Amino acid sequence: MGETEQGRATAGGTGAARAVMDETGPGRATAGGTSGPGGTSGPGGIGMGDARISPLAGWVPPPLTGLRFAELPFRTQVNLRLPAKCPAADAIGLELGAPLPVEPGTTARVGELSVLWLGPDEWLVVGPPGADLGARLRARAGTGPVSVVDVSALRTTIVVAGPRARDLLAHGCALDLHPSRFPTGRCAQTMLAHAQIVLVAVSDEESGRDETNHGALGDGPAYHVLVRSSFAGYLTEWLEDAAVEYR
Repeated sequence: MGETEQGRATAGGTGAARAVMDETGPGRATAGGTSGPGGTSGPGGIGMGDARISPLAGWVPPPLTGLRFAELPFRTQVNLRLPAKCPAADAIGLELGAPLPVEPGTTARVGELSVLWLGPDEWLVVGPPGADLGARLRARAGTGPVSVVDVSALRTTIVVAGPRARDLLAHGCALDLHPSRFPTGRCAQTMLAHAQIVLVAVSDEESGRDETNHGALGDGPAYHVLVRSSFAGYLTEWLEDAAVEYR
């Protein structure tokens, strides 16, 4: 078969589909030949439209004491590069519903959108799967010196939450994560176990903690770990290994 084949033929028919890391839609390709909402797939789960597989498809986090892991797959992510003070920045802020944050390491949250400060002229806008952020922001940016790039396929998001979350991350991250230094709403580009990540301290709502699991997790911190898709499997293995003392 040619190099562009998405499936692998087996004696019994079509094998599992490879990941299709397109940038739109929340569906997953599966060996059963179905995709998520809004898309269809052919034999073997070969996507026709928005079908794709999460970088951590099939990952089942172990039960832990004081910790919870989860993946938030397919989140829309748009990288912005532009001067912090220019008409395009103002226009994009109006489109998002809040000005771009200009204090280093801060975030702005508006509804389901989060805007992360990555540098003096760089931000990452994160939204729910399927959000048409790129087109909206490009339309607002005009023709000035602005870069608007959809990077949704670049990273996936791992939730690390619970009273032990800070201790766990300290095993592989040099940042001081004490709430006085890294409270909810802070973000940083850093390293975790030698993997480049964007780390965000998030609220209970953003972490997925609710009345069904709050009692088990207590009132500990919660973090989003945005990691390159190619490093996601490695990082989850490291997290599980580092958390063995909490089983």
